[in-house]
Amino acid sequence: MQANSSEPSFPAPTIKRRLTTMLYEGVLLFGVLAIAALAFGILFQQRSAIMLRHELQYWLFIVIGAYFVWFWTHGGQTLPMKTWRMRLVTRDGQAVTLGRAAARYVLAWLWFLPGSAIAWMLSAKAWMAVALVIANVIAWALSARLHPSRQFLHDRIAGTKVIQLPRNPAATA
Repeated sequence: MQANSSEPSFPAPTIKRRLTTMLYEGVLLFGVLAIAALAFGILFQQRSAIMLRHELQYWLFIVIGAYFVWFWTHGGQTLPMKTWRMRLVTRDGQAVTLGRAAARYVLAWLWFLPGSAIAWMLSAKAWMAVALVIANVIAWALSARLHPSRQFLHDRIAGTKVIQLPRNPAATA
């Protein structure tokens, strides 16, 4: 820890608070992705949902990544994180670098990929696939309770942590 940084002393937000922020994030991303998909469709004259489907998915993955990496490296907060008074910092409380933010984004997909992969391997029906992904998300969220600082696995691997900021904004100055 750095002696000049008071941020490492801030506690981790509760799991409930972080999951609520993720839901808020999803609502905002819906609009961002709608605009990105529309731009893609116009640019490539996409006439059918099947046409260029994988390219569109790749494009949206990049757009989501750019959204998160930009905000995490420019202040450490997305709008939902500001609303819920959370900030992403490195383990020692410093600003997150581009490399760490990108690594965190890619690692965060572990929330969904194992459940999705298991569903695909089992050729699961839609309800079973959704149940497997939800079970994976719940297990991932609960894994934070196993760590002393209550950080998610992707944060621990990426060398980042989410901190809870105090109610008084003057206290963070």
